[in-house]
Amino acid sequence: METLTLQVIPYTTRLEEVIWGSGLMAISLMIHGFGMLATLHICNRFKERFGAPDSFMWGMASIILGSWLITLGHIAEVAMWAGFFHWKDCFKNFSTAVYFAGLQYHGGQLAQPAEGMAAAGDHDSQCRAAGLCLVHRCADDLAQEFREQQLRLLRERRITLGLKLRRVPPKGIRPRRKTRG
Repeated sequence: METLTLQVIPYTTRLEEVIWGSGLMAISLMIHGFGMLATLHICNRFKERFGAPDSFMWGMASIILGSWLITLGHIAEVAMWAGFFHWKDCFKNFSTAVYFAGLQYHGGQLAQPAEGMAAAGDHDSQCRAAGLCLVHRCADDLAQEFREQQLRLLRERRITLGLKLRRVPPKGIRPRRKTRG
């Protein structure tokens, strides 16, 4: 029976790779930060201009617009990494570079340290590195305002219809029974 031997090839990351990776990470974080700030600004302007004060349709349209803008920001980051990979002749064509950058951007693990900075550019790493997560904060801000608005409208409708607002206890907590006495 033949035995398979594994040959370990020693690899040391060069200073040039670290410099390129750090520069690309900085650009990626700038795209990310400015993209999320622009998303909040554009969505707020959209609501001011088109949104009726308590409109469900315009509230949902604002959330959908925000989701698309967040997606465009991520696509810009993937395109930046793909452009670098294509410029450095890492892949035969740009579409392969985009495919690879897209996979790595969202948490793929790379085998070679030389390419490891692309994986460091993924969304979760950016959140940890920056100490805050603008995407989640941006999406939460957009959705939270909409949720609060819709809950307020629901309460107002129930009050005007004369329906009693009932409080439902959280799961696992049994309501108290009235005792006689």
